[in-house]
Amino acid sequence: MSLVVEDIATKKVEQEQLRNSEKKYQSLIGKRNELNDVARLIREERDMFNDKRKELKETMDADKKKRDELVSKMKLHKERRTKLQQKAKDLIKAKQKKKGDVIRNLPLQVEELKADIQMLEYKQETTPMSTRKENELIDIIKSKKREHKECIKHLEKQQLIEIDITDTDEAITELFKKADEEHEKVQKYYEESQKKHEDFMKHVKEIAASIHESNKKHQKYIELREESQTYHEKAMEMLSKIMTVKNERRQRWKESKDILKNQNIKTQNILLNKEKLEEIATESVDDLKKGKKISL
Repeated sequence: MSLVVEDIATKKVEQEQLRNSEKKYQSLIGKRNELNDVARLIREERDMFNDKRKELKETMDADKKKRDELVSKMKLHKERRTKLQQKAKDLIKAKQKKKGDVIRNLPLQVEELKADIQMLEYKQETTPMSTRKENELIDIIKSKKREHKECIKHLEKQQLIEIDITDTDEAITELFKKADEEHEKVQKYYEESQKKHEDFMKHVKEIAASIHESNKKHQKYIELREESQTYHEKAMEMLSKIMTVKNERRQRWKESKDILKNQNIKTQNILLNKEKLEEIATESVDDLKKGKKISL
């Protein structure tokens, strides 16, 4: 009787331990699933940062492309401006060189020589003088006429130079005007390119921040997955213990069932065998007479 009571108590203890193990297993599975759910949310947030980064990258690339196009245009107009300015400077040098050939008082010299010739000719015509004096006067008049003729040639050439200088001034003015127009375009494209560059750098910073947040989320996701895996391994270990206990109980139950079945078969065989029963009864009576215990 004590063995039966002890066996029942043992079974109760085993059942209680099994229930506790199953509760712990469910708790571990619950914690694992909870961590997996949190990890899934973190992964989705990480993926959102990655998707946003891709969008920002496309916008940033578009800004960079536009900025580079504007810079190229700026450089083109800058080159044009520089060439126009250089042409104007070259014309200024040429003008200054031509100006050096201009004699400012040349027209006055021509008029003075003309007046001197007229006075000398008038003197020759109206003043009595010796042949020698007259010849000397004639020589002076001839010299003055030659000088006057040379001055007129220089004056005509100078007038052409002055016309050319005037044209050069107009050309210089036109070149600087065009250079100013090119400079305005340089400024325009520079400002636009700077604006695009600022947008580009803004997106660079946003992408860097997005990468930083994405990496943080990814690291958190890895940590949660590792923690979840730890709980999963503990749960599997607990499940293995539970299955082992259940298998052992099942095996004991099967063995008990087999023993009971064998005992029933044995009892049935004995009951069916009357001769054996009589023999057993006789032996039992003899044993009782001898003070021995009997058992079926």
